[in-house]
Amino acid sequence: MSRNILGKVKRHSAIVSVSLIVSMACFGNAWQAEAQTYQFSKVQVVGNTNVDTATVLSYAGISPGQSVSPGELNDAYQRISGVGLFETVEVVPNGNTLVIKVSEFPIIGIINFEGNKKLKDDVLAKIVKSQSRRVFSPAQAEADAAEIVKAYQEGGRIAATVDPKIIRRSANRVDLVFDIREGDVVEVERLTFNGNRAFSDRRLRQVLATKQAGIFRRIIQSDTFIGDRIEYDKQLLRDFYMARGYADFQVLDAVGEVTRERDGFFVTFTLQEGQSFKVGKVTTVSEIDGVDAEEFQKEVKLRPGITYSPTVIDNNTQRLENLALKKSLNFVSVQPRITRNEREQTLDVEFVISRAPRIFVERIDIEGNTTTLDEVIRRQFRNAEGDPFNPGEVRRAAERIRALGFFKEAKVDTEQGSASDQVIVNVDVQEQPTGSLSFGASYGADSGIGLTVGFSEANFLGRGQSVGLSISTASSSKSASASFVEPAFLGRDLSFSISGDYAETTSDNANYDTRTASIGFGIGFPIGDYSRLSLNYKLANNAVNNVDSGSSKILQAEDAMGGQFASSLGYSFSYDTRTGGLDPNGGILLRFGQDLAGFGGDQRSITTSALAVAERRVMNDDLTLRAVFEGGMLNMIKGDSRVTERFFGNGKIRGFEANGLGPRDLNATNQDALGGNMYAVTRFESEFPIGLPEEYNIKGGAFFDVGSVWSLDNVNGGLAGADIVDDGMKLRASVGVSLFWTTPIGPLRFNFSKALKKETYDKTRSFDLTISSEF
Repeated sequence: MSRNILGKVKRHSAIVSVSLIVSMACFGNAWQAEAQTYQFSKVQVVGNTNVDTATVLSYAGISPGQSVSPGELNDAYQRISGVGLFETVEVVPNGNTLVIKVSEFPIIGIINFEGNKKLKDDVLAKIVKSQSRRVFSPAQAEADAAEIVKAYQEGGRIAATVDPKIIRRSANRVDLVFDIREGDVVEVERLTFNGNRAFSDRRLRQVLATKQAGIFRRIIQSDTFIGDRIEYDKQLLRDFYMARGYADFQVLDAVGEVTRERDGFFVTFTLQEGQSFKVGKVTTVSEIDGVDAEEFQKEVKLRPGITYSPTVIDNNTQRLENLALKKSLNFVSVQPRITRNEREQTLDVEFVISRAPRIFVERIDIEGNTTTLDEVIRRQFRNAEGDPFNPGEVRRAAERIRALGFFKEAKVDTEQGSASDQVIVNVDVQEQPTGSLSFGASYGADSGIGLTVGFSEANFLGRGQSVGLSISTASSSKSASASFVEPAFLGRDLSFSISGDYAETTSDNANYDTRTASIGFGIGFPIGDYSRLSLNYKLANNAVNNVDSGSSKILQAEDAMGGQFASSLGYSFSYDTRTGGLDPNGGILLRFGQDLAGFGGDQRSITTSALAVAERRVMNDDLTLRAVFEGGMLNMIKGDSRVTERFFGNGKIRGFEANGLGPRDLNATNQDALGGNMYAVTRFESEFPIGLPEEYNIKGGAFFDVGSVWSLDNVNGGLAGADIVDDGMKLRASVGVSLFWTTPIGPLRFNFSKALKKETYDKTRSFDLTISSEF
């Protein structure tokens, strides 16, 4: 029959204690008569079967003929009991013989889980550390039960209980059974805030990792109540307020109260915001002889008047420390000193360059990574064993490790090394799944209903590499893509990527088919705090097929050319201050790239692309304003461009169908859009709440788009002197409103638009549904 372990352990402890006390009492007078010391001519071990006698005697530490006191007998008992191998222990003096009676813990036969439905046996088996054919330990079984409860609580089942039981078998064997009562998922019914004046509850809920239960409560797990997540939410709130200048911000309390029906939680955060500060005077001073503070001041990218942010201060501190390293100045510390000006609500920042203690990194110890290789974690540190110790760099390395997304938890701390001038950096991580396999359906107003299969792994084979594969098919198109990225090529901050794509279209407001296939390689590296440069090579084959007889002579001529190869080299530059920049309420994104085709292949051309995005949040972050400029130009060095290389502006100007604008052969029966060698678009848009409950994840928006697609190389289809296409730049414009809906399948965007300016042959659309994307 099964028995509860905890009660059994208590009874065993009582047996051991009573036995020792009685034994000591029986011989108490004799011990006192001989000055509390005794000698035993023989030490006998009784009851052991799997543990040999020599092992027991070694734990006891008492040899025949050795003088022992009652305290030393008690110490022997404690040592034997503390091994964890014996269910009961008795130390019994018997004349000149010391008898050690032991009863061994049984051997575990089978480990079973009962009552579990949400977590399968194979999942639970990875959690417990008790093992079959090993000695049973009550303490370990209780610890395993606690870990199982924790796993359920992380899934929102805070009422889960686990009772470890044993079933006695013959030959001193037991079966270990974990009796599980899972309980129901407890959701967060409401998130509220007290003390917030600068930001609304709605805005602060967006900051938290914990979410209110919404209409997708059965799918989304972030709305379940997890106690450990509350501490993380408190830190997210601190980061949010600190980035906006609230230097005195505090989370005074965070309370989770269960509902009357005990099926949900009300979570309340009590805040003390304080005042928002701006940066006042910015200076740099040196306390080291021979170090010029002015030279370091030039590296500071901090200007008076901007919102104070610890992140910005830390970034500038790192810049100065890096400059010190470039100048071969070791053991230099850069500390920001902050002076408050309450009347002006500013904070003066003084960067102090001083000598740091001569402490070296002895070693970096990494634990908890069962899949991820040590080198993936180690390369997040900018210093190695033997380098001067820099506390700020260790802190930033910890942030980089967490930013990888490979670990559920990542703790980085330090301890004293083997000498006073040595320090050991300890990294303790807890891994989490980094791969996904997805099956889904999609819908596009142009492509129709489609099916998609995708696989992605962000930490391939534990090397920090990312791998992706996707296959999709719709009524008018088929596509497949594969990619591989090595983020630390040759052990440096240099990414290497390889990708392949294949796509076919059969109809897309066009009476012809296209086929494109490509393979590309690229490397990328940072060239500044917010900028990055990428170099790439691409080999592509493009073909136009099955052009209808009623289509333009231009398309028919391109069909006759057959498949064309393009071998190109290119570069892309990006500059992004939207995250981590000086302004937490906004930023800019700039991209510029060119691809030169002509290194072999059939095509000779230069393709230029540009993108500029300016974004800002106003009205206490409730309203987001965004301006986007996007453009491209295809310059043919040899021959004419083809429809597979030209721009169409699809999705760039809302209110128009795919292939619905741009140069068009009006003399052709089909009047297919031909695309253009150039395009330019400017979009102005906004996002804002519309008063619906936040758990619905629905916001509103408005937009205004203006732009054009123009320019062709071949405007007569081979007919001398006959320009059959108007390829001039003619502006189109549209206005509309949007609904943004964040769902488990992705962020959906519903656009309701009206074309304000168009050509008579353009094809317009007043509604479309798309997957919302970010730049």
